[in-house]
Amino acid sequence: MNRTHTVLVLIAMLCTAVFLCGCTGTEPDQGQQTPAATATPTSAPAEPATLVVFHAGSLASPFEALEVEFEAAYPNVDVQLHPGGSTAIVKEIVELDKHADVLASADYALIPTLMVPDDATWYVTFAKNTMVLTYTDQSLYADEINADNWYEILARDNVRWAFSDPNIDPCGYRTPMVIQLAELHYGDDQIFENTIGENSNITVTEQDGEYLINSNNPEPNGQLSIRPKSVELVQMVQSGGLDYAWEYRSVAVQNDLKFVELPEAIDLSSIEYADTYALVKEDCGGGIKTASPIVYGVTVPTNADNPDLGLAFVEMLIGETGQGIMDEQGQPPIIPAGGYLEVPEDLSSLVEQKS
Repeated sequence: MNRTHTVLVLIAMLCTAVFLCGCTGTEPDQGQQTPAATATPTSAPAEPATLVVFHAGSLASPFEALEVEFEAAYPNVDVQLHPGGSTAIVKEIVELDKHADVLASADYALIPTLMVPDDATWYVTFAKNTMVLTYTDQSLYADEINADNWYEILARDNVRWAFSDPNIDPCGYRTPMVIQLAELHYGDDQIFENTIGENSNITVTEQDGEYLINSNNPEPNGQLSIRPKSVELVQMVQSGGLDYAWEYRSVAVQNDLKFVELPEAIDLSSIEYADTYALVKEDCGGGIKTASPIVYGVTVPTNADNPDLGLAFVEMLIGETGQGIMDEQGQPPIIPAGGYLEVPEDLSSLVEQKS
């Protein structure tokens, strides 16, 4: 082999090596992800951090599931959930200056009325809950009951049914509200009397198209039972001690109970029916309450220690991950979430801005 030929061979070998290096070093395999695709979100902290979430007790199950998803996406973050009554946890922030990175309330209205503008500058509505009538296959008339005849079945002499104490439990004072709203929706002015009136000391009066329920001394009798907590009723229905009990839809789903889904005009689930709901008020423990939608709201309080993480949690909550979790847990998500006041830009694609 002469010198010229040797040089040409070496040049060819060098070009081939450069070509192969370029193919394997700059273009990823289509079946693999780049490091950027598998990395945690850019806002993930490099050092360990804590995310404090104050939330309504009825959000315990879905937020535990969301905690798992969030900590998987943000490995350095420890999510700490603090469940409680919505009014109580809001007041912990507003009156006691407890620090929270997220505040999620079972009543969205608590945020604008108690927190804005000093303790919150924006909020979103992200899920509903619904009043339902729960039962099992062993309940009397389980094969007959539906959204059109439930009040007739509750009025039958041999049916045992219950709701929680209106003077202790919100689910309890919401039940008479639903039954009074049913009179308006179904056009039958005897529904309340035939169900609650004949089986308790609870009364209702009407003036100028508005209704005031008095349940300060409910004194149940007949086939109606009233217990302090709604959780007691779940167990009683499951054991056959009751045929029917009023609960939140999420509670029914989480406990594998059958339930009657009612029209939105009476089930306290829809902001669109807020004016209709407001026609019914109730005098019970703590004063007069007005029927209103069971709509959940969330915000990042102004005193948050980790507001960026709080915002990321809200983003996951109102995005596809959170929507799926809420739906699985029996609390229908609001899609898109409703945005109020100065909603951060990071959430703008996930919310419908409201006035």
